[in-house]
Amino acid sequence: MAEQKSPTWKVSSKLRANARALRKNSTDAERLLWSELRDHRLNGSGFRRQVPIESYVADFVCHAAHLVIELDGGQHFSDQAEQADAARSTVIEAKGFMVLRFSNHDVMKNRTGVLETIAAAVAERTPTLTLPRKRERGQEKQKS
Repeated sequence: MAEQKSPTWKVSSKLRANARALRKNSTDAERLLWSELRDHRLNGSGFRRQVPIESYVADFVCHAAHLVIELDGGQHFSDQAEQADAARSTVIEAKGFMVLRFSNHDVMKNRTGVLETIAAAVAERTPTLTLPRKRERGQEKQKS
């Protein structure tokens, strides 16, 4: 059974345009983390950035591991913002994703620790495939 490459939910053109704008205007922390995640640089895991999910735009998504990474700036640390973030996480988790949250400060000052946490979550949540072993060259299956 082949996995679907596109989401099973509808994305409005307005939300899609918002995601594009967020990609163009990323924060320093987002650019720094993206430089480590792009092109399968983190243990071969594929990530996308600024991905629409329901009515939200997730900062980074690894579809294979069903993992969402959110970076939070200073505006996220008020009581009201924390409640909004919790509601956002609930909606995203209802789609089968696990949400990891890091502060921009963590990304800027402890990038290695952030990457280790992400790598561990990906390793835990990504299914491992057992591929058949290739026959060695020159050895063909003998017919009886």
